[in-house]
Amino acid sequence: MNEIDAIVLGIIQGLTEFLPVSSSGHLEIARTLLDTKQLASDNLLMTSILHFATALSTIIVFKEDILDIFFGLSKKKNKNSKSYVIKILIAIIPAGIIGFFMSEEIEFLFSGNMQLVGMMLVITGILLFLTKVIKSKNFEINNKHAFIIGLSQALAVVPGISRSGATICTSIFLGNNKSESAKFSFLIVIPVIFGAILKDVIYGNMFNNDVEFKILIIGFISAFITGVLACRLMIKIVEKNNLIYFSFYCFILGLSSIFFL
Repeated sequence: MNEIDAIVLGIIQGLTEFLPVSSSGHLEIARTLLDTKQLASDNLLMTSILHFATALSTIIVFKEDILDIFFGLSKKKNKNSKSYVIKILIAIIPAGIIGFFMSEEIEFLFSGNMQLVGMMLVITGILLFLTKVIKSKNFEINNKHAFIIGLSQALAVVPGISRSGATICTSIFLGNNKSESAKFSFLIVIPVIFGAILKDVIYGNMFNNDVEFKILIIGFISAFITGVLACRLMIKIVEKNNLIYFSFYCFILGLSSIFFL
């Protein structure tokens, strides 16, 4: 892997982690087109670096909300922060269980099956398309909603299912406020990413790789900068109810993956 590869892969990760087009699906497609396994389990370190970069970009974008929650927890009478943290914990339970107990099954899904990726991208496109059809409401995310959103996040382990798309669409379908749906979707991925990285550090061969330190830094910076821009863009897109435009992209890419890759 050279510097250009690191920049391109960082951009792909940064964009697709937040835009509702499936980062895992795009990385599978990129891996097939580039004929490389650099983003497979063969190189957990690069994968973890790119995911850490996007997690950090989320923290930067929502730093004020995160700080409000953090300082709110230190105040005994502040129930809002504690309630929100509980919702986040509820939402990450399904993904945590699947990630911990079904790691081998998940790894099997990342075997270059373009038909699977294509079909899942089409499903993502359908979810995004429906956000324009279903009438929006303005509910507040409750514990039950948090768990259902968490289930959709867990299903996004399948390459081609967009994590952000699935969680935001699910929240909107439940009648929740669009801005809050986007924020909750991005906040619940932070502990999931760090949990996955910690698991790889403990159980994986993360440091058995041949990628230069310089390449890792370039990939990190590329994913981080792109992630910040994509995260902020995605918030505006959700607020304006323009997710439908990404549905057409997912349909085209999904059908192309099924019939041409």
